[in-house]
Amino acid sequence: MKTIAVIPARYASTRMPGKPLADVLGKPMIWWVYQAAKACPKLDDVLIATDDERIADACKQYEMQYLMTSPDHDTPTGRIWEVSTKVEADLYLQLMGDEPLVNPAAFDLILPDTLPEDPYYVAVLTNIMEHPADVIDFSNQKVVTNAAREILLISRSPIPYPKGTLDFEYEKVTGIQLYSKQALAFYHETPKSILEKAEENDMMRFIENGHKVHAIVSPYKTVSVDTPKDLALVNEILKEKHHA
Repeated sequence: MKTIAVIPARYASTRMPGKPLADVLGKPMIWWVYQAAKACPKLDDVLIATDDERIADACKQYEMQYLMTSPDHDTPTGRIWEVSTKVEADLYLQLMGDEPLVNPAAFDLILPDTLPEDPYYVAVLTNIMEHPADVIDFSNQKVVTNAAREILLISRSPIPYPKGTLDFEYEKVTGIQLYSKQALAFYHETPKSILEKAEENDMMRFIENGHKVHAIVSPYKTVSVDTPKDLALVNEILKEKHHA
């Protein structure tokens, strides 16, 4: 079984252009994610998938393996599908390049020891949300699952609605996701689904078409860098960590 990590990286960003190259303690933010993946013994390879020469130049400078992909992808999953057509593997681990605090221990939770029987295997790490403000934040994509930990719905709204009880914990999806090669092919060949368009979550394409998406709770939380304020926070956290 061969498993590779793919870090999708685009330069264009509405809120923070050039985000993958943002300075984090003197190195590009994406370098920190790449190093975390390289520290995982379960991964056979790690590469950055980009459509921008500026990111490619940074990859060359810091000796990070990369692959140029089409600028036409509108989702990270689409970019990883393209990688799957050029780099052979059984499983593809998606790591978002804007989470430089990612803990390599989280990868062990989602990476299986043997190849899953389901040829359309998809899994995602989730985090328990601890603050009420996070639950109503539309940028946090909440999930509900069945008893087998298969996702029933992903929504930016607070789900489930707490009408009859508060005896549950809200979960959100993270940027750590796992796809089989066949699942990525299905994603590419299948039109966007209704709920996917509404919620802007590409995993709904699998769910609406009857494929399972496994949710695995992770205790390892990180900070997604979406604004200069987030970037300053990440730098401060890493400074304290390195000083300690």
